[in-house]
Amino acid sequence: MSELKPVSGSGGTNRGLSRAADLKRKQEIVREEKARELFLKAVEEEQNGAVYEAIKYYRRAMQLVPDIEFKINYTRSPDPDGVDVNYMEESERDSEIADLLTYFQQQLSLQDSSLKICQPEAETTQMHISALPLEVLMYIFHWVVSSDLDLRALEQLSLVCRGFYICARDPEIWRSACLRVWGRSCTKLVPFNSWREMFLERPRVRFDGVYISKTTYIRQGEESLDGFYRAWHQVEYYRYLRFFPDGQMMMLTTPEDPLITVPRLRSRNVRMESVLFGHYRLSQDTDNQTKVFAVVSKRKEEKVPEYQKNRYYRRSPVQDSDHSFHVGLQLSSGGRQQFNKLMWIHHSCHITYRSTGETVVTAFDIDKTYTPLFFARVKSYTAFSEKPL
Repeated sequence: MSELKPVSGSGGTNRGLSRAADLKRKQEIVREEKARELFLKAVEEEQNGAVYEAIKYYRRAMQLVPDIEFKINYTRSPDPDGVDVNYMEESERDSEIADLLTYFQQQLSLQDSSLKICQPEAETTQMHISALPLEVLMYIFHWVVSSDLDLRALEQLSLVCRGFYICARDPEIWRSACLRVWGRSCTKLVPFNSWREMFLERPRVRFDGVYISKTTYIRQGEESLDGFYRAWHQVEYYRYLRFFPDGQMMMLTTPEDPLITVPRLRSRNVRMESVLFGHYRLSQDTDNQTKVFAVVSKRKEEKVPEYQKNRYYRRSPVQDSDHSFHVGLQLSSGGRQQFNKLMWIHHSCHITYRSTGETVVTAFDIDKTYTPLFFARVKSYTAFSEKPL
């Protein structure tokens, strides 16, 4: 009897496996039927000109069954107007939809002869933005970009509707942004096809955040008085670099955590004595490596008004020399983000004595304490617009 128990157990296992296989097969049939319905619905929406809705249905169908388009028999009756709308022939429109800007412009020109950028989705008694002249609307778009070159906000604005997409691709906006970054060195588009492509692909520093590096090392301390032990200290500090579109920059070295320091660097009028201010420039050498060269120094003290000279106030000692720091960095991309990494290639201190005019240069060795700086986007830096583009 004991020999029959394993046999019955294996039979129950086989029945369980067959039941699971049947259930899985039924689920696949249901999933394929659902994907087929969504795919045919997408085809219908695309034929009616609703491209966005068609893309949604295509995506949902292919998430269920990735190869659903090869499992459908495309047998369609002729259109009532006598035009064959077989789905396989619709593939010829792929080249048209690939260029969304041209496609949307054609759609708007066909819909209305007045060429309104957008129309209200529902009737409203209030003034709609579509009533604004195109010049006023473009001025608003220049404010969205602002003098801080927040092109990320412009790209998000282009997702609102087809009209906003067209306005956000205005070549003049992207040309102005390129001129702010590279100046006279970007007068020609070659090898890029558009000003937008140049701004997105050509190496540049980013303005909507700050570059941060963290350095940690161990330093030997002084020996105790009784000579039994010698302390070891772990030193940790951060370097911060923030760039502005007009060529100005800020540099700060501090042990404070980024959660405390980053909000303080939002404005150029930061009240921190340790912050260094200066200017930078981009340089692309023959090795096709984009480098950033900068000169920073402490902000010079403002002159004391005449009426305060005879009053009692705390006076800082007069310095007989000027200190400035020269920095060289190599710009590169890492991970998913572009232009988010800066590698140290040069760092030196220049001391100029006012009495003699002599300048003493001290170059620092680029060792392991000069860790790379990585970019971190800060939303508050572009939350407000002070000037239009």
